This record gives sequence, C-alpha cells and structure tokens, in this order.
Amino acid sequence: MKASDFFTLPASLSVFAPHFRSDAAPWDWIKAIAGALAALDLPVPARPLPPGVDVQGKVWIDPTAKLPAYATLIGPAWIGAGCDVRPGAFVRGNVIAGAGCVLGNACEFKNALLMDGVQVPHFSYVGDSVLGNRAHLGAGVILSNLRLDQQPVVVRAEGRVHETGLRKFGAILGDEAEVGCNAVLNPGSVLGRRALVMPTVAFSGFLPAATIAHSRPPLKHIPRRD
Repeated sequence: MKASDFFTLPASLSVFAPHFRSDAAPWDWIKAIAGALAALDLPVPARPLPPGVDVQGKVWIDPTAKLPAYATLIGPAWIGAGCDVRPGAFVRGNVIAGAGCVLGNACEFKNALLMDGVQVPHFSYVGDSVLGNRAHLGAGVILSNLRLDQQPVVVRAEGRVHETGLRKFGAILGDEAEVGCNAVLNPGSVLGRRALVMPTVAFSGFLPAATIAHSRPPLKHIPRRD
C-alpha cells in the first residue's frame, strides 16, 4: 500500500515534494507534515489582514487566498493560492493547504495535508490526516484521530495488518473521495480514490477505490458508478 495508490502531490505543493515520497505508506505522509513545514523559511504575512483574523507564528498565506472577517491561524501553516478560509476556521498548527481549498466555517484543522481543491466547508474536524486532490467532506464530518484506549493505530486492509506507528491518525482520503454529512471516520480509516462514505455512517477500516460504504445492514461496499 503506497501513497501513489491514493493521490499525487500537486504542482502547487512541489516545494514540499522531497518530504512526501510516492512510494511511502500513505500514513507516513502524516508524519512528514511538520518536517516539511520546518524545512521552509515561512514568512509572516505581508498583506493587511482583517482585524478579526488572528495569526500566530509562521503562516504563509498566498496573496490570492480569501480571508474572512474572523479566524485563527496558528503556524506553522501554508495556505495556498485561491484558498477560501471561511469565518471561524481554526488552523491549529502543521497544516498545508494546496491551491483552491475550502477551509470552512467552524472547522478545525491540525497536522493535516490538504491537496488541491479539497473542500471542507462546514463544521468539521480534520486532524492528523491527508486529503487527496478534490476530496470533499460534507457538513459535520469528523475525522476522529485517537482511539478510545489511546493505543497506536493500525490499518487492516487487503488481508494485512499495517502497523502505522502513530498514536494519532485520522484518515487518508484518496483523490476525489467523498464523505457524506455527519459521518464519522474512526481512527486510521483509509479511503481509496473516488471512494464514498454515505451520510451519518460511522466508518472504520479500508474502503477500496470507487466503492461506497453505507449503513444499511449489513454494512456493504458496493461499486461506485458515475
């Protein structure tokens, strides 16, 4: 199971490419976020900020990014070109957002990599996670990142148990994966490209590419069609 099976780092984030190897396990990209940001000399924003936007530490904000009347951005963080940061967004350190992302109202982001076109528009938590290009979370989606017993997170997929070495691990979403409103992805959830979790589902484990997880008993994975 390699990162290249799930997503491709976009050109907008090429400055970080040495830290995100395509042949690494996808959860190893979570481990690399802090180091990737630390390796850059992130400038303090030079542009005037709305008075209600609180920036702490080193936060790169592209001049084309849209800022709201109020939000909290704690560095280190990288907010890419054309991003839409909406009211009440809380960026809580070690966050990289590629071009055209939506960091939505009342959403919290922590130790997360969002590639181009990711949309997290409303009331979500994204922690210790990687979201592939054009991945989308519906309103209220939670990427839970800590087991109740606080033990290291493992991934069970394709007949194997993968030791991730991570105590905090939210989710891996492949390019164009979708999660419906008010769904919860339990720690260590891994979704393939174009996989879809239906609204209100509490999902755990591995969902292969282009399949759908829904809550009708028993939980089934069915092919996704356009």
